[in-house]
Amino acid sequence: MTSVDPTINDLPVRGDHRVVSNLVPQGARVLDIGSSDGTLLMLLAKECGVDGRGIELSQDGVNKCVARGLSVIQGDADTDLADYPDKSFDVVVMSQTLQATRDPKGVMDELLRIGHQVIISIPNFAHWRNRLQLLFRGRMPVTKYLPYEWYDTPNIHFCSLRDFVELCKELDATVEKAVALSGRGNEIPVAAPWWVWNIIAEQAVFQLRRP
Repeated sequence: MTSVDPTINDLPVRGDHRVVSNLVPQGARVLDIGSSDGTLLMLLAKECGVDGRGIELSQDGVNKCVARGLSVIQGDADTDLADYPDKSFDVVVMSQTLQATRDPKGVMDELLRIGHQVIISIPNFAHWRNRLQLLFRGRMPVTKYLPYEWYDTPNIHFCSLRDFVELCKELDATVEKAVALSGRGNEIPVAAPWWVWNIIAEQAVFQLRRP
C-alpha cells in the first residue's frame, strides 16, 4: 500500500522512496536500477536536485519515464551493469527490485562497484504474517504487500532482512544505515536488534558502501 504525496504532481510516493530521498545527497549523480514509471527519479530530482539516470526492464516503464522527461533506458540488471565504469555514480539505487533478479548476489556486487554509495530497499519475507501463513495454512504467503500467488509472482528470490545482512557481509559491504518499515511504508520507531526487525518489519531500506 502506498501513501500519497500530493506535492509530486499528485503521483503516489511509496514509503521506501521517501526514505531513499532522505539518504541521497543534494546534487548527487544517481543511477536508479528498475525505474518502473519514474516516480522515484522524479522525487529525487525535485527534492535532492540529482543528476538522475535510470535502467528499466519493461518497455512500458521506459516509455512512461521518457514521457516524463527522465533519462531512462531499457536494460536488464542481470546483464547490463557490467557496461558501467567503476564508481561512475555517487549513488546507485535499487528499490524493491533485487528480489526479481536472477542473480541477486552478482547484481549487488555490480552495484557496489558502480556506486560510491548504494541504497537498496527490499521486502522482508520473514515478517510475522508470512510466518503464520506458512505455519497454519501450509501455503506460500499472500498479503497486501506481497499480493502474488507463487506461480505468478515477479519475485523469484525471497529473503529475510537477516539474509540480506549476511549477504552484505559476504560482499564486504558496510551497512551505514538501515531503516525498518511497515507495509504502509511508515518507519518503525523502535531501536531493536536485527532479529526483532526481522519479525516486525515488512520492508527495509539499506544504505551500503564498500571500500
